[in-house]
Amino acid sequence: MRSYSPYIAGRDAEPSKWIYCLRASALLDDAFGALSLKRELDRGAEPDPADTRIAGRVGLSSLAQSEAALQAAHEAQRQWAKVPFKERLAFGAAFHAALRDRVDEFVDVLVAEGHPRRLAQWEVAGCITGSSSETLAANAEMMEFSQRVGQREVRLVRKADGVVCLSPPQNAAASNSLLGISALIAGNSLVVKAPRSTPLGVAWAWREIAAPLLEEFGAPPGTLSIVCGAPRALLDQWLSSPYVDDIMYFGDSARGIELGNECSRNGKKPVLELAGNDGVLVWKDAELDLAARALSECFYGSSQICMVPKYVLAHPDIADELTARLVKLVEQLRPGRPEAEDAVLSPVMKTADFFTVLEESLAAGATLVRGGERMDYDGTISSSGVFVTPTVLRVDGLQAAEQVRAVREETFFPMLPVVVPSPASDAEILQDAIAFINGNRYGLRNSLWARDPGVIDAFCDEVGNGGLLKINDSHLGFVPSLPTHGGTGLTGGVFGECNFPMLRTSHLQGISIATDVTPRISVFDSALPPGQAAVPAPETEGATR
Repeated sequence: MRSYSPYIAGRDAEPSKWIYCLRASALLDDAFGALSLKRELDRGAEPDPADTRIAGRVGLSSLAQSEAALQAAHEAQRQWAKVPFKERLAFGAAFHAALRDRVDEFVDVLVAEGHPRRLAQWEVAGCITGSSSETLAANAEMMEFSQRVGQREVRLVRKADGVVCLSPPQNAAASNSLLGISALIAGNSLVVKAPRSTPLGVAWAWREIAAPLLEEFGAPPGTLSIVCGAPRALLDQWLSSPYVDDIMYFGDSARGIELGNECSRNGKKPVLELAGNDGVLVWKDAELDLAARALSECFYGSSQICMVPKYVLAHPDIADELTARLVKLVEQLRPGRPEAEDAVLSPVMKTADFFTVLEESLAAGATLVRGGERMDYDGTISSSGVFVTPTVLRVDGLQAAEQVRAVREETFFPMLPVVVPSPASDAEILQDAIAFINGNRYGLRNSLWARDPGVIDAFCDEVGNGGLLKINDSHLGFVPSLPTHGGTGLTGGVFGECNFPMLRTSHLQGISIATDVTPRISVFDSALPPGQAAVPAPETEGATR
């Protein structure tokens, strides 16, 4: 059994209590027995080392331990930032190599927490891409710049903000928490909160891979701490602490926007990763088989992740054929134990919300194409099932779609509306579709499937919504040298954009190093015509500054 105590300033600390993590498959096989075991363990019963239902345990930290972590981070950060940037980049490369060596182990930990195997593989792929040599190189180019301008060396350098506190989401805690690696490379120290509901993957990734590498690279002990506790109490502590500079928060938009405002009031920089409501435009000349495959990515993890397609805009000429191909693919998706090689669907946590949104959408004019039922993990339709059949809706007309909640708000369950614009000229359909996408209050990712270069150029030039645009590509997949996260609107708040954490947790500083420059003369250099030298100002006593 894996066991991780609170990790405070490079050392194990005594937990106030143990959180035992049961394998998700144990809950599917025998929910009553697994919950009874969980209850006994929470009451202090000694675990049976031979009980394979127990995946591991993570220690709860006290607020006093969390405070010690913040103080240690503050004290360590300046020393860590003095480590040359190239060495910190080498730490990032070493992390990438170590992660690649332990991919299967990482996937197994995520599967134990309940992530379907294919979803877990996708999550780990994102961590590998986010730390790849191409991505690190793209970041490095934006961290430092210098050039010679006359008698000056001019530098633009990004400097670390200081202490970064990171609160990942419950649904994909481990993979999202590893965005903190880039914050460390920038020269920040880091405090990571492992969610109480899913702490094992976070603890494993940071304790097994990141922490040993930091020690190997000579980082002071306070550079990294890992805590686990009540989220509101920890966030309040971070907001009020004089040691905290940035708070990186993952969660729903309503809470996240409110937290961003709290950060500003308390002098902290918010880095927000909130909800997504991604759109995909499929044009009339698209490769429909490939487009349908990209759309079926909606149902990874039963759509309970932010980066999947959440609505489709289908050109009316191909809408019927595209929908038919999509439905054929969706019908092949099956629930199952997360360990299964082809497992994609997860138990749906907000089943009541699913049926509420489905009823509202149908009442607003949407048509149910397929799905809309509960099922057991063996695929049997059941009114008590914890899974939901992947559901496809059709909505005719962009104006009608504006009134459908499943289109205009993020849904966190397996439901994909296909919106078909009213027949019109191609130019009108394209402009209306772009306007519809730009009108989305969220802004994580948007995709286009088209062959016409003019359509592609218009989409790339005119779609301002979103942190990432994907053209004729997997919507869910990751691309080296591009960010894996970040967005606009309700996805990232007022300062939202594509998120390279190395950049978002640092600030830009300009530096001028002059040689043989006379200050009183050089004040006026840039205001004079080319070739004209400044006349020295008289050194009169009491001259006006």
